[in-house]
Amino acid sequence: MTYDFGVPVDRHGTWCTQWDYVEDRFGVPDLLPFTISDMDFETAPEIVAALRTRLDHGVFGYSRWRQDDFLSAVVHWYATRHATPVAPGTIVYAPSVVYQVSRLLRLWSRPGEGVVAHTPMYDAFPKTVAALGRELRPCPLDDWAGLERLLALPDTTVLLLCSPHNPTGRVWTADELDRTARLCARYGVAVISDEIHSDLAHPPHIHRPWALHGGEGRWAVVTSASKSFNIPALTGSYGIIGDAASRDAYLRALKEADGLSSPAVLSLVAHIAAYREGAPWLDALRGYLAGNLAMVAGRLRAEFPQLGWEPPQAGYLAWIDVRPLGVADDALQRELIEGEQVAVIPGSAYGSPGWLRLNVGCPRSKAERGVEALVRALRRLTRSGGR
Repeated sequence: MTYDFGVPVDRHGTWCTQWDYVEDRFGVPDLLPFTISDMDFETAPEIVAALRTRLDHGVFGYSRWRQDDFLSAVVHWYATRHATPVAPGTIVYAPSVVYQVSRLLRLWSRPGEGVVAHTPMYDAFPKTVAALGRELRPCPLDDWAGLERLLALPDTTVLLLCSPHNPTGRVWTADELDRTARLCARYGVAVISDEIHSDLAHPPHIHRPWALHGGEGRWAVVTSASKSFNIPALTGSYGIIGDAASRDAYLRALKEADGLSSPAVLSLVAHIAAYREGAPWLDALRGYLAGNLAMVAGRLRAEFPQLGWEPPQAGYLAWIDVRPLGVADDALQRELIEGEQVAVIPGSAYGSPGWLRLNVGCPRSKAERGVEALVRALRRLTRSGGR
């Protein structure tokens, strides 16, 4: 089947966070958004067909995630997509990845204890850690000495890993993951590996699940098909928890403390269809996204070669360091919003002033409009001294 990702889809009036509620974050309505990390593409037609079949049944009562259709689909995906064996009994369900992070932090740490995470940082991580009363201990990417120093602190209990990394799109190598696993084992630190962007690694980069590296320690992979197949509004995620005691404690809390053991049945249907039938669509999507990112790189290289920008190793989020241009963050946001009527999330949202996160998970015509708007805004600022 041929998939056409260049056809625009009008998302206005669909309660869409990125389009209908852009004013909430930027204070101005009707901006062209390149913001929250969902895509402007229809999901795989195989998923839509499966959902329609389930809708035609017409009954939407309580359901179960612990059933062979769902579990075997996840096992199949990891075996065929990531060359990783997964035992069905190690899989757990959750309404969202962030829920899993929150519940596992409560399971493996106590208030006041340290949670290590790399910077720049997905903005949900510090909010969740702070809300639970844990101490966030940030560590810059590639600062291995700093990582070991933080992991070695006696009250550090969890490493919150983002793999591939958001917002940079970094894909960790096997050697890097092995090194991280050895450090965590040495200091008795549990690992929560958020792998929601794992299916969007761009060749030649290969995502390696933490399940290949975690060994006998306390670890969990938390993930979903929601990013790769653009179905986050269906809710639903799943995880892989390595040790039986932690898995049992997690599932007990899911059912008894939080009352969340009955899954969103349409999410199950979508995951099964994605993992059984969606690989060709996903491969075509990754090729299209790579073209968008190459377009961004070409424009920035032509206009601002001093940025030295290269496409990310995974995903559709262009993480751009504009500090070499000497432009002020507030001035750039003003130019983008008032001068160009576009919305782009500033790097300060992820703890990195001077950067931008531009979402190009969209038809190329829209991506080109966003890049041209950014280029014009940067031109004006560089000519005026950056402010």
